[in-house]
Amino acid sequence: MVENEDQETGSPVSKTTHNSLFRYNSPLIQVGLIGIVCFCCPGMFNALSGMGGGGQVKHTAANNANTALYTTFAVFGILGGGIYNILGPRLTLFAGCSTYILYAGSFLYYNHYQHQGFAIVAGAILGIGAGLLWAGQGAIMTSYPPTHRKGTYISMFWSIFNMGGVIGGLIPFGMNYNRETAVTVNDGTYIGFMVFMTIGTVISLTILHPSKVIRNDGSRCTNVKYSNVVTEFIEISKLFRNWKMLLIAPAAWGSNFFYTYQFNNVNGALFNLRTRGLNNVFYWGAQMFGSVMIGQIMDFSFKSRKKRGLAGISVVAVLGTGIWIGGLMNQRGYNYHDVQNKTVKILDFRKSGSDFAGPFVLYFSYGLLDAMFQSMIYWVIGALADDSVILSRYVGFYKGIQSAGGAVAWQIDAHKVPYMTQLIVNWGLTTISYPLLALLVIKAVKDEDKVAEDDKTPSGFPKRSNDEFINST
Repeated sequence: MVENEDQETGSPVSKTTHNSLFRYNSPLIQVGLIGIVCFCCPGMFNALSGMGGGGQVKHTAANNANTALYTTFAVFGILGGGIYNILGPRLTLFAGCSTYILYAGSFLYYNHYQHQGFAIVAGAILGIGAGLLWAGQGAIMTSYPPTHRKGTYISMFWSIFNMGGVIGGLIPFGMNYNRETAVTVNDGTYIGFMVFMTIGTVISLTILHPSKVIRNDGSRCTNVKYSNVVTEFIEISKLFRNWKMLLIAPAAWGSNFFYTYQFNNVNGALFNLRTRGLNNVFYWGAQMFGSVMIGQIMDFSFKSRKKRGLAGISVVAVLGTGIWIGGLMNQRGYNYHDVQNKTVKILDFRKSGSDFAGPFVLYFSYGLLDAMFQSMIYWVIGALADDSVILSRYVGFYKGIQSAGGAVAWQIDAHKVPYMTQLIVNWGLTTISYPLLALLVIKAVKDEDKVAEDDKTPSGFPKRSNDEFINST
């Protein structure tokens, strides 16, 4: 039997044991499993949010619930990486996933009693759970894959995850297809979401600890099995002084900020209920296409990883600018008062003809841009390190700042800030992110051959990072 040496632990690893992509402990299977978990939980949440107002007539309950959600998400997103390092993936992901079921159930309750208190509390609890889930997801997605295929694995995850939004969009579309004038979804829609979320919660128990995941070359994702509260507190505190994280912060803040505008003030304002469900099918379908496209660019466009990163950022910047220009042209045709006074024409995919086409293509394009923008950021984060322990903290910081932006965005809409102002702010946030991410790639991202050189001591043995030394003592 031929054996290789593990690149991090120095222990022998059998070639015959680790030469299949479809091993249970392979990065491919584990990233696929976390994709299925997110398909069932945040994927269904996205479909619910994408209908505008959580599928309700008035957006007030959903706006307030989402403000509570993103406020606690901001805190536990930052803390989530440390919690993940202490508890491991199974407990962290299971706890996070279970909160999605409660949130969907709160809107089932609201359908009958119109009391938003339960929805707000459930939103706050979901923020805690989402912080745990996404910190774990980000660590898995960015640290498990081989260095030269991170874009491909990110796009695979994003495609599986957003299939949840596609299926989730079909649920309200099918169940409300004949309710042409209806504005609130029926109970069956929320129950359908809850069933999927329950399945995802159970599947989260199948995710392996990173120390048990072995790449085909024999390397492990981390050789650190446990961390502790003091270490994680110190390391997370350092992130707020880390120049790399500060360059990512504007992109993180803006990466969920536009959801409120797109879901409530485009899809929720311009289309009737069944058409909003159909739009969501294509919005999340566009995400699948966008993630694959940017993944190919950032893994295969150039030999140099740094050049691939800059190419990906450039493509997203050009495409994003064009899409926001289209959004500006569309927004000139209506405003908040038109929607409230019902003077804006509500579009139906079967009856509105050519009037439907333009706003539909725009909403599809927003989904495309979202996936490309976030996949690009994840790729950059993944290029900053390879170890799961470090990347869990980086991703937690990203999700925390992202969620803080989301909390502000939902309250901006709740306070009736003009639609055009919201659009311009969203456009500005994404635009300022591109040069900062490009600077980060130039200064911090190393090409694969340089990483291999730096990862060895003069004697040829793998060297350990400061994080690894701290966590193993």
